Amino acid sequence: MVSKVVDENKADLNQLLKGAEKVGEIAELEALEADQNKTVSKNVIDAIKEARLSKLLLPKKYGEPQVDLREYSQIIRTVGKYNTSAAWLTFLYSIHNSLVAFMTKEAAEEVVNQGGLIADIFAPIGKVEKDGDGFRITGKYSFVSGILYSDWVALAVKMKLDDSEETELCMLNIPIADVEIVENWDTLGLRGTGSNQVIVDNVYVPKHHLIRLTIADRTGRPPQGYDKDYPLYDVPFFSSFCVGFPMVALGGAERLLEEFKNRTEKRVRMGGNSAKDSRHQGVLAELTIKYYESEGLLDKYISLLENYEMGKEDKRGEFAAIRAKITKNVTDIAVKVLLTLGGFSMFKGDPIEIFVRDLLAVCTHRSNLYEDSVESFGKSQFGFDVSING
Repeated sequence: MVSKVVDENKADLNQLLKGAEKVGEIAELEALEADQNKTVSKNVIDAIKEARLSKLLLPKKYGEPQVDLREYSQIIRTVGKYNTSAAWLTFLYSIHNSLVAFMTKEAAEEVVNQGGLIADIFAPIGKVEKDGDGFRITGKYSFVSGILYSDWVALAVKMKLDDSEETELCMLNIPIADVEIVENWDTLGLRGTGSNQVIVDNVYVPKHHLIRLTIADRTGRPPQGYDKDYPLYDVPFFSSFCVGFPMVALGGAERLLEEFKNRTEKRVRMGGNSAKDSRHQGVLAELTIKYYESEGLLDKYISLLENYEMGKEDKRGEFAAIRAKITKNVTDIAVKVLLTLGGFSMFKGDPIEIFVRDLLAVCTHRSNLYEDSVESFGKSQFGFDVSING
């Protein structure tokens, strides 16, 4: 009986992986178009929805896959081998559905029944004030990935609530119809993510669409209805939320290593075939070991989440440092591949050129900044408080 359950789970994962490959293949074919349009096409979004990838981390009580973090990693990395922007959006659309797990029952059911995609931004830029039982929010929020195809957007604010004296980080979840989207996304990399600006002007949000992030991060629990099997409960909210960034990066790094090996085998220079050159053999070996190191770090990250004990040692600095080290390794791999292969790899639209730009952009995300993250880990090791989300 046990093996039957395992086989069923594997079949489900295989279907999800096939869907991930389809998303990646479509995105790769349209990579130049997405670069020019500064967003992936509806074809990619429809493939994500069709494969149920946006619902990977929606609680299973809503009838969705609810994969564990190791399965999740396989799926995100599969998309990442084909296209980084598509992997970024697959990760974010799916992780944003974890917000449902921290909403009130009324808000969660409203969002789930509507069935659309969720975007969000954690920077508490907006101004918020009480209005009866609800709130009004005003502000301009940048870097809102996937907003062009989203039905909801959760925007961060800092506020004091009636039952607490402290200022908390919260989110207000808003229908897209209530916001203005400014298409100002024009960047070096991750151009296909369409991470545009959102403007809200005195928008009313009912109280049940409030998400208390400080409480979620501190307790790892929802406001109501607790399922111990849900992988993002009983862990720090931000550390679990950020788990997908290194997955996206590793998918791209795997593709770059494949490209490097294939091109080196076919490359003939004045001195002969590059594959026979010990220098190029050494580069591939060095970068492969760096990739293995990063895989091990991701495994450590997931293990820390799987075995986390809330209320004991705060490991947010450690999570941040591991995550940042993985993305730093990946950007080191990307740059070395480009510089070793030379000028023919930097033509616009070449897979090397696209992946290098995109992976550099992954490393610039605030949750992956290396110096900040390592400093936070060092402080936490000596018992100092760490002010870091993730």
